[in-house]
Amino acid sequence: MIYSKTLNRLNKYGWGSYMRSFSAISCNCELKQNKPILLKNDLININNRRHISYEGIVEWQQQTYTSISNSYFVNLMQNGLLYFHDLSGLSWWATVITSTILIRGLMTLPLTIYQNNILAKVENISLELKDLIDELKRETAMAKKAYNLTDKQAMVLYKRSLKKQWYKLIVRENCHPFKSTLVVWLQIPIWICMSFALRNLVYMQSGDPAALVTFMQLSTGGVGWFPNLTEPDHSFILPVAFGLTNIAIIEIQRMSKLRQPSKVYNAFTNVFRIFSVVMIPVAASVPSCMCLYWMTSSGFGLIQNLCLLSPTVRRRLRIPEAPSELEDPYNHMKKEIKHALEKIIPKKS
Repeated sequence: MIYSKTLNRLNKYGWGSYMRSFSAISCNCELKQNKPILLKNDLININNRRHISYEGIVEWQQQTYTSISNSYFVNLMQNGLLYFHDLSGLSWWATVITSTILIRGLMTLPLTIYQNNILAKVENISLELKDLIDELKRETAMAKKAYNLTDKQAMVLYKRSLKKQWYKLIVRENCHPFKSTLVVWLQIPIWICMSFALRNLVYMQSGDPAALVTFMQLSTGGVGWFPNLTEPDHSFILPVAFGLTNIAIIEIQRMSKLRQPSKVYNAFTNVFRIFSVVMIPVAASVPSCMCLYWMTSSGFGLIQNLCLLSPTVRRRLRIPEAPSELEDPYNHMKKEIKHALEKIIPKKS
């Protein structure tokens, strides 16, 4: 009755036509009149509903690309490249390589060293926490008997005490695990901004004479087999080298582990391997200046990972010694590579 009065009142003011077809009011009214709930007009409205189209996805991608290309940080990186090129007087291929090394060396390398420092401290306090676990278990058993606690209450008390001790150790060493991810949060945005900045120098001319001059300099600023930095590397040398370098970084990190890797770690390793292979055709389709930047950045990362495996280098950088640290990492990796090759290429009888 209330629904009928409400519907009549809405129709009186002309609002009934704006109601949704599948509202509770309309369904109640139609059922009273013994009419089907789904009418012909409703079917027409359903067929005319908006669907996700390929054109919409493309438009969204273009809008996202444009917003990133015109962002403040991309423009800052782009102007920095132009200023460094004019100031140094280097060719564009040398400008890309030198600026990449400077950015990685001044910004991401210190954070990578800090990351290794944090991870070593976390590993050491994890061992210290293991020594406290037996003591916590004894205290929990005593509290369970003294206060007549149930097994569930004792488990909650044990977990709470364990968490409290873990937090105390983290505060003491100032090594929250989240700090080890800072390098990722900086390195990925830098990689994206630098890539878009180089792409803007190639494609975003917009009739500006200065942009046209930069494009002409890039078209003749290559070296060796890629003289034109505005075109992809048709020899595939840079893309393949980029992919192999990324795979080498993944394998070095895998071989530097003393313990047997978990299934989750193996799964992520395989994902990154596939991603490195997929990036080869992508790198072969972008301008050579972008591919040169990607290759230089990955090459820097490869050398960085190899150097930070050395115990001598780690001590000079004040990275604490950890149980997972290899005494002779390079000889260990040599044996791992030899063992892997023996599986692929069997010995001749």
